[in-house]
Amino acid sequence: MAGLRLGPLLRYADGSSATVWIEAGRPCAAEVRCADGSGGTTRTFQVAGHHYALIPVTGLTPGTATPYEVFLDGTRAWPPDDSPFPPSAIRTPAGDDDVRVAFGSCRWAAPPAGEHDPVGPDALDSLAARIAADPDGERPDVLLLLGDQVYADETSDATRRRIAGRRDLTEPPGSEVADYEEYTWLYDESWRDPEVRWLLSTVPSCMIFDDHDVIDDWNTSASWVADMRATDWWRERVLSGLMSYWVYQHLGNLSPAALAADPLYAAVRDTPDGTDLVRDFACRADTEPAGVRWSYRRDFGRVRLLMVDTRAARVLAEDGRAMLDAGQARWLREQALDTPGSYDHLLVGTSLPWLLPHLVHDAEGWNAALCRGERGARSARFGEKVRRAADLEHWAAFPDSFAALTRLLAEVGTGPQAPASVLVLSGDVHHAYVAEPRWPGDVPDARVLQLTCSPVHNSIPLSIRAGFRFGWSALARALGRGFRRHGRSPRPPVGWRKTGGPWFGNQLMTLTLRGRSAWLRLHQARADGALVLVEESELTSG
Repeated sequence: MAGLRLGPLLRYADGSSATVWIEAGRPCAAEVRCADGSGGTTRTFQVAGHHYALIPVTGLTPGTATPYEVFLDGTRAWPPDDSPFPPSAIRTPAGDDDVRVAFGSCRWAAPPAGEHDPVGPDALDSLAARIAADPDGERPDVLLLLGDQVYADETSDATRRRIAGRRDLTEPPGSEVADYEEYTWLYDESWRDPEVRWLLSTVPSCMIFDDHDVIDDWNTSASWVADMRATDWWRERVLSGLMSYWVYQHLGNLSPAALAADPLYAAVRDTPDGTDLVRDFACRADTEPAGVRWSYRRDFGRVRLLMVDTRAARVLAEDGRAMLDAGQARWLREQALDTPGSYDHLLVGTSLPWLLPHLVHDAEGWNAALCRGERGARSARFGEKVRRAADLEHWAAFPDSFAALTRLLAEVGTGPQAPASVLVLSGDVHHAYVAEPRWPGDVPDARVLQLTCSPVHNSIPLSIRAGFRFGWSALARALGRGFRRHGRSPRPPVGWRKTGGPWFGNQLMTLTLRGRSAWLRLHQARADGALVLVEESELTSG
């Protein structure tokens, strides 16, 4: 009998359809049966000895919450008979509903071996407990996970023991994951957590990777890539990371229409074993990233979400560094400007913040100038060492890309058909804050903000707290201007100020969007498992 190895994850939901992702123990027919008679079925596909399905669900009624069950070869596999949680349900929006978007990043399923700083409760566990206690109460319509869903380079004690059972930990990559099979263990550890498993079965999710999904500093620079490719273990690691991301995260990001038009998905489903097809695709994504787009668009009524890949789409040559290659940048612009007036809020999901603490921004711009040779070859070598050691690789480290994104946001937010808000949603930096740009010329009509929230579940050492608090200070801004002068870097094309935070803790931000109004709330997980409101503010009023 086929068993449910992982899932179900409710990935996509609109007014009448949804997709549900599962991993089964063997090949089978996977089916979703809803309480109202709607549902869907499909056969599993195989990658690297594992069996998956993305089950399309059709015939749903807008504005309803429909409990569902999962059957494998006709036998019920979800929910478990002893489940302590309410039934998993697919909630379909009606046209005039509020849209609630919760987001965050950086989640350890379990602390890595040797971690000594306190980690605290998991914000996703706390969110699950709150929803389970009041199933008919307020909940997110979608959960945006903005990177570092798994940590391939920081494994837990349990995962290290499993790795040690199949290979020598004294050989690279040591206790980090090495191949596709070990990646599956990371997802098992992360998504089998009972609270998180139930939460992801009943709240739709959108995901994008960041560096730790593959390795810290992934695609920091051309010299970093060259150094990694010179090792004998990196190729298998990066291909396995991209393969597993495609299977576990990327497919579920796509709408049913996008899935139907995806030639790789069709080919994998039509072959007994799709491993080679997915591996070939991952190889192209690594060596020819301009030919693969991980970024995607989702529309929630009159809310447009653009999830942007800021890792694999980079151009790394020092004389032409860019956060996004030309094709990705063009896609972002086209999607943001498509059908002006058709949306009230634009959300740009990018794992790396656009607006950082001023000292960090200026240090990254200075470092980029050194690395491209503004102060000579010796300083360039020094700059590369600093870049890797200090993770200086955000939008600020790609000055031309920072300026291009700034111009695009202003253009989108200006004019009679401008949306009410243009909100950049980010994580990565292990604290939360709100930053508002100050434009030197005409002010956009839309409210433009940087909203940053992380971590969901991770350590926040005192050094991080102190460093980021200082990074926002007046003294730090003065130091940043010194960095700019030394690097001969121009002033940023926009100024900004912090209008909220910094907040430290395991946390989630939630946007509530109604018409042209927008509200922000920040919740933190507390030791007793509660999700506590620590900030609430109105961003726009309709």
